[in-house]
Amino acid sequence: MTTNERPIGELHNPVMLGRTLDLLAPALAQPGATVVDCTLGLGGHSEALLATFPSARLIGLDRDTAALELAGERLAPYADRATLVHAVYDELPQVLARLGVPRVQGVLFDLGVSSLQLDEADRGFAYAQDAPLDMRMDQTKGLSAAEVLNTYAPGDLVRILRAYGEEKQARRIVEAVVKERAKEPFTRSGRLVEVIRDALPQAAKRTGGNPAKRTFQALRIEVNGELAVLERALPAALDGLAVGGRMVVLAYHSLEDRLVKQLFATGSRNTAPPGLPIVPEQYQPRLRLLTRGAELPTDEEVAENRRAAPARLRAVQRIREST
Repeated sequence: MTTNERPIGELHNPVMLGRTLDLLAPALAQPGATVVDCTLGLGGHSEALLATFPSARLIGLDRDTAALELAGERLAPYADRATLVHAVYDELPQVLARLGVPRVQGVLFDLGVSSLQLDEADRGFAYAQDAPLDMRMDQTKGLSAAEVLNTYAPGDLVRILRAYGEEKQARRIVEAVVKERAKEPFTRSGRLVEVIRDALPQAAKRTGGNPAKRTFQALRIEVNGELAVLERALPAALDGLAVGGRMVVLAYHSLEDRLVKQLFATGSRNTAPPGLPIVPEQYQPRLRLLTRGAELPTDEEVAENRRAAPARLRAVQRIREST
């Protein structure tokens, strides 16, 4: 069961599930297809993939050991077709090599924070509840958010808040944090939220939801190296995709979505020098865009699952080998 004894399915309502299944279906309907869920979480997408495509095999990756354990319970009825691996998604090439899988037919990334991480207060991801300032997706290694706040130089903290949180008030927030950490190191999220709230001018507190939202996002990205990992993971996953295979990516903020958009756009263009009357094979696009821009969740889905609101879905098909 779970730490709060709720059924696992109640903890995770997969975002844009129907659209994800529709986009992956042409690649996964073939016998012997393998799909990789690079962000297993509580296994909602994976469960639907295994149920919908009865001949498909699934490889599920997650860096969070608690998520792996709970997803394993949820996917137990499909244990003969599911392989769950403790790994960060940029380790996909090594995972596939270790499993003896040269190419896969489907790849799914559902980025951001999992329902487990948001709902378990002691993980420190949610600014709406007081908790230890941890934010590590893999709690077995790395610096916690508290250690980042308490030890980073002020200039580095300003850079993180601006780059990863797009926080216009970064300098003002960091000045307040540095002043407060000199009195007592930060250990809990509630105190950080109070410091941020007190540091901001009234005008900044009236727009954009919780004033701590951007700072928490920035700290989470820094603690988990999310953008650097994603920059490595996306091209590696495309390299592991068979011709005809499909990839779906759900992003939840502009920094993630921009990386996805740029990579997909580059792969879908020909690279021939200008002026060639015929474009040789080696310059032809290797990807075909399956979505026009980023697709958004429906109003009905957002009403049922508020965490779907910021989702941006993009998908591609691999149409030729690299040269």
